[in-house]
Amino acid sequence: MQPTHSSRRILLPVRNWFIVLTLFLALLLNLIPFGKFPGIPDWVALVLAFWCVHQPLKVGMAAGFVLGLAMDVADASVMGQHALAYVLLAFAAAGLSRRVLWFPLSQQALHVLPLFLGMQLVMMVTRMISGAEFPGVLWFLSSITATLLWHPATYLLLIPQFRPEDKDVHRPI
Repeated sequence: MQPTHSSRRILLPVRNWFIVLTLFLALLLNLIPFGKFPGIPDWVALVLAFWCVHQPLKVGMAAGFVLGLAMDVADASVMGQHALAYVLLAFAAAGLSRRVLWFPLSQQALHVLPLFLGMQLVMMVTRMISGAEFPGVLWFLSSITATLLWHPATYLLLIPQFRPEDKDVHRPI
């Protein structure tokens, strides 16, 4: 059976500093104050899910916990709200990583949509338990936006792995 991916290139190993840099940049993007504008994706969740799917041995629940605590402090939200949601997202994404990678990008996005919706549902329930009001149905629009960004985010985050290696003229492959 032929793979359904449009590219058959072998990727170079990802560098640890690049993973840390992308997660830090996603955290900075989450800190931009957009106000109550619906549909802004949770950048940390998107990048965390991407790395948990593509590198489950390097990025996992510990990264989700640390990033979640950072978002809780920065967002002044219920302590542990983001941490719990990101840990569950990382667990589910790493658990489904082998399955998700078999599909083309459009179907991968459909696989991660329930993960993003589940993460938002956990955050909403945590907020409502602490006394907050229901944020409205438009609050879940950011999961759909993150799902739509899965395709371009994949290409953007894999660019460093597409670097050409130095060719050895004495090797035929």
